[in-house]
Amino acid sequence: MKAKSVLALGAHPDDVEINCSGTLRQLQKLGMEIHVATMSLGDCGSRELSQEAIARKRRAEAEQACALLGSSYHYVGSSDFCIFNDDAHNRKVAALLRDVAPDIVFTHSPADYLLDHETTSTLGRNACFYAPVSNYDTSQYTKAEPIHHVPHLFYCDGMEGIDIFGKRVIPEFYVDVSTEIDFKLEMLARHVSQREWLLAHHGMDDYLASMQSWAAVRGAEAASATGRKVGFAEAFRQHRGHAYPCTNLLQELLGDRVIPNPSY
Repeated sequence: MKAKSVLALGAHPDDVEINCSGTLRQLQKLGMEIHVATMSLGDCGSRELSQEAIARKRRAEAEQACALLGSSYHYVGSSDFCIFNDDAHNRKVAALLRDVAPDIVFTHSPADYLLDHETTSTLGRNACFYAPVSNYDTSQYTKAEPIHHVPHLFYCDGMEGIDIFGKRVIPEFYVDVSTEIDFKLEMLARHVSQREWLLAHHGMDDYLASMQSWAAVRGAEAASATGRKVGFAEAFRQHRGHAYPCTNLLQELLGDRVIPNPSY
């Protein structure tokens, strides 16, 4: 199939930039329409600003980052630590998919350090299945019709590539983003409000360097798998359950930039 539209669904502003912005850039260069969405506006991401003030600031940062990519930004409608797998959230995310009609969806790993990420992953998975169902009512949130098919669903890397027990989550494949690493850094740098927050709460002094360092780790793994030099990579797994497409559409689109992991 010829993919036309891509949706990257994160829990918070900057999640997409960290996890898959290099791959999104490659797809955008192929002429695909890119959409970035977040469940929340990161309203708990500050020790100095009020929820309303930091939410406004982080939305502006997300919109600036998306402008670099030439993508549309969507706020689904939730708050930090209030992202739940409930009826309202499922209908909101399904409505988003009906508005966007994506052929490819990226979202968080099902196993990650923060429940906001894991729940967003579940909501994204559910929406891929629910959005084509004509009797699933999302008219409260959109006038768009049901989509025509279940999109290809890909899970991004978890933080540090581990689950909540510290066990390694093995990627199914890597995407070589060496040519996009500077762009990836530029997008993430738009989220300037997070440096002080991450230093205070996570003990992370430079989130840009941390992102680049992890991309280099995944790049080294990809290089080992393929035998060629890969400076930086992003890691993914594909949802292949019943009714979900099982062909690796990313590999069809990106060719040898997609590197299967022989250890998967």
